[in-house]
Amino acid sequence: MKSQPTICVRDPVGADTTRPSIARVYDYSLGGKDNYAVDRAAFDAVLEVAPGQGEVSRMNRRWLRRVVRYLAGSAEIDQFLDIGAGLPTVINTHQVAQQENRNARVVYVDNDPLCIAHGRALLEQNENTHYVCGDLLEDETLLENPDVADYLEPDRPIGLIVCGLLQHVADGLDPAGVMREYTRRLPAGSYVAATNFWDPADENPESHVLARQLEHAFTGLGLGTGWYRTREQQLEYFDGLELLTPGLAELEGWWPPGPPTRPQLPEERLVLGGLGYKPLPDPSRILPR
Repeated sequence: MKSQPTICVRDPVGADTTRPSIARVYDYSLGGKDNYAVDRAAFDAVLEVAPGQGEVSRMNRRWLRRVVRYLAGSAEIDQFLDIGAGLPTVINTHQVAQQENRNARVVYVDNDPLCIAHGRALLEQNENTHYVCGDLLEDETLLENPDVADYLEPDRPIGLIVCGLLQHVADGLDPAGVMREYTRRLPAGSYVAATNFWDPADENPESHVLARQLEHAFTGLGLGTGWYRTREQQLEYFDGLELLTPGLAELEGWWPPGPPTRPQLPEERLVLGGLGYKPLPDPSRILPR
């Protein structure tokens, strides 16, 4: 286990221009304009280690779109909870879901006031899209948050999205335990989609060195969060779920849209993603009344 503080909760940054914001740094990494010099300086520290880290952010968004397209289409999920949604960007969750099913309902959640203001202004484009204030770490989970519950039907399957979020939750806050509680409360037939920066450890010692350097750049030199976790640690996010093929995988190898157009950058190989399914009860185990 990597050494880090027992507790690591950062107050939402909002429009504060003296501290880097997770959402604004991510926006900058995607080429957006909703960021300040302090955010650019934080990400530039990462670029010193991995000049292609912006491609990692774009890869993460492509993966999210593929997942949502599958869930809203083949899996017939028509309600989504996107936690840590951040600032609006190009092609958001509801746009992908509602291309497959125009009645799909999407609830975005973030704890940052700036994200909430921008999200409500730009993402609430129809009666099935909502942006609410909340936090992944709320007691009894966001599934019990009344602002979320107003828009989701708790007895029907939900597509829960935590894409690029758990890497900003410190080990001392037990991100795997947090996800187990969400899984426990989700209705059967639901799905959980998650990505996290990856430390390959013994799987690839050379990439392990880069992962350690990148984690230091994120956590020690600028943003203050951004932990690279092993495969074993990330598999714990999916306890109680059935991982869809190909399991927990590098993002570009997870249902790629076609053959690669170029070799992957080393930093692009340091993110894993997975989609887990909460199975329906086994009828053979249900005793007659």
